[in-house]
Amino acid sequence: MRFIFTFLSIGFLFCGCKEAEAEADVVAVKMPAKVMYEEDPNYDMAVDSVATEAVQNAPAMSTSSEEKMEQKIIKSGDLRFETSDMEETYGAVNQLIKKHKAIVQSDTEDKDSYTFSRYLTLRIPNEHFDNFINDLGKGVDYFDRKNISIEDVTEEYIDVASRIKTKKALETRYLELLNKANKVSEMLEIERELATIREEIEAKEGRLKYIQNKVAMSTINIEFYKAMERKAGARVSFGTKFVNAIKSGFNGISTFFLWVIEVWPFIIILVALIYFIRKRFKKKSNNQNVDTN
Repeated sequence: MRFIFTFLSIGFLFCGCKEAEAEADVVAVKMPAKVMYEEDPNYDMAVDSVATEAVQNAPAMSTSSEEKMEQKIIKSGDLRFETSDMEETYGAVNQLIKKHKAIVQSDTEDKDSYTFSRYLTLRIPNEHFDNFINDLGKGVDYFDRKNISIEDVTEEYIDVASRIKTKKALETRYLELLNKANKVSEMLEIERELATIREEIEAKEGRLKYIQNKVAMSTINIEFYKAMERKAGARVSFGTKFVNAIKSGFNGISTFFLWVIEVWPFIIILVALIYFIRKRFKKKSNNQNVDTN
């Protein structure tokens, strides 16, 4: 029985992408007559029949369906520009957000010594993406950065949707096998296969929903900023320079005294060492003078 399900799993693994591949897998799934009758001829014949039928009847998207399917496009934009009035610009962007039914996913402000910036991340319906970019550009002299990317995920969408249909058809056939099973070991084996198939279906459905969400709602990152006045040295008055110099000198003296306090033990040792060295040389010099006299 385990041998049969191993071959079934191998056969069904390759039947999700295209109809031609599914038809090829039908041959791989069929069991030799000798294996079918090893345990229970009637039951194994039913297994082979239902499994083969599951592959044959598994929904597969035809070429005509792929051609008729609307393209699945994921759009995203990254914009950066300078403004002279942050509040006015935010008000204009906010009006465009309402006009094009966008959603503010994040809104962040940042300020440093040179610029005051605001970052917006928007989710906007795909059909409004181009119009939003065009309307925003009307109020901007030039963009420091303007990156528009388009990703065609039609092929992946079709592939995932086809695999989900195939897995669901396989799940249905395994449920039929479960109803026909008479042995506990057979039931447990089928339930394990069903659990694996269900996990695969949920994973594929999650991926399909992610693609659908990205296609339906595009992402736009907007950064606009205002340059702050830089404090140049030529613009600082003499009085300010004088006060700054006094403060700098005072800070220098304070730093020096703090350093002296920190290293005072070494200073005492050094002074004592110099004192004894000078005293010794002085004593030796006096002795030499006495000997000379």
